[in-house]
Amino acid sequence: MTETLTKIVITSMVIPSRTDAPDSEEFRTMIDLRNQMTRIDAGIDDLDDTPEQILPSWLDQTDRLRRGFIARSHGQIVGAASITTSSQPGTTSAELELMLLPAQWESGVGRALLERAEQETLALGRDALLTWTLHPADPRERMLKPATGWGEVAPTPMSDLLEMSGHTLEQVARNSVLALDGSLERAKQSLTTATAFAGSDYRLISWTLPTPRELRAGYAGVIARMATDVPSGDLDITAETWDAERIVRHDAQFAAGGQTVSVAAVIHEPTGNMVAINELCIGSDLAGVTHQWGTLVVKEHRGKRLGTIVKCANLLRWHEVAPDSPKISTFNAEENRPMLDINEAIGFVAASYAGAWQKKLC
Repeated sequence: MTETLTKIVITSMVIPSRTDAPDSEEFRTMIDLRNQMTRIDAGIDDLDDTPEQILPSWLDQTDRLRRGFIARSHGQIVGAASITTSSQPGTTSAELELMLLPAQWESGVGRALLERAEQETLALGRDALLTWTLHPADPRERMLKPATGWGEVAPTPMSDLLEMSGHTLEQVARNSVLALDGSLERAKQSLTTATAFAGSDYRLISWTLPTPRELRAGYAGVIARMATDVPSGDLDITAETWDAERIVRHDAQFAAGGQTVSVAAVIHEPTGNMVAINELCIGSDLAGVTHQWGTLVVKEHRGKRLGTIVKCANLLRWHEVAPDSPKISTFNAEENRPMLDINEAIGFVAASYAGAWQKKLC
């Protein structure tokens, strides 16, 4: 990729108090750039966000710090970037989102935003930069293999830019979708079989956010295990502290963004511990795409088909929560065969892919 450098000015992004505030242009443009780029790179429109959904997580930075940057050329916004990192002491990495359109690939905007993001990452005391790229499901003549050896992705201008800038493709994740216009009989049968297999030591529960007070600590404990119990290759991911108070903040952000979240979980009766969860989320448009966020069975309780239980139970519950949603979209690491097996058994099919990249800054 040959770059033709133009005059680029990068400034810190203004975080508005509301999405309709007079100073909200930069924030709204960042989200619009993200959505347009997602559609181009993944080849689907299932992954769009709205400014209203995203802004609450920028306004409350108690647990995760966020920094935004806007690139302008001749006064016009031509790109954006954001940095997110845990506020927890000892955190060593930050996550980058880089947003620009095809017309800017040879302008030097991408490289300039990457350099600014690296400077900010180091200023925050982090020495690793992580970012995710989206890729179409159809294979190309040249494919990129991750360090894990699992899966592959077709190159895009964004992945080319990251490679040239010293980033390494560490992992590939599959984006799978399940159409919700068919029979749920497969999910019903799978739930019945898995529940019988797990036995009476395990009890299924479910709720819609906000999380009931008595479940907050258990829910927090499982979310905290996402950093340690989910395959992540050699990505520098810091384990974060989660407690009941953080769950209250977590739930409040979803509510402020107009989102509905259903959680199915399993309680281990002998200990009373929550040991598995599945989360389904939809925006204010209940006829929009549903996103499956976290699904986790803690390591000590794997092999009991608890993943099947929470996935299928939440899917069946979701039919009552958002009956007009056309599909569910989810991401899983290619090496996470147990979860992919569950998805495939229910009826999920591949729609796109994601690449996880990392650069050590020092």
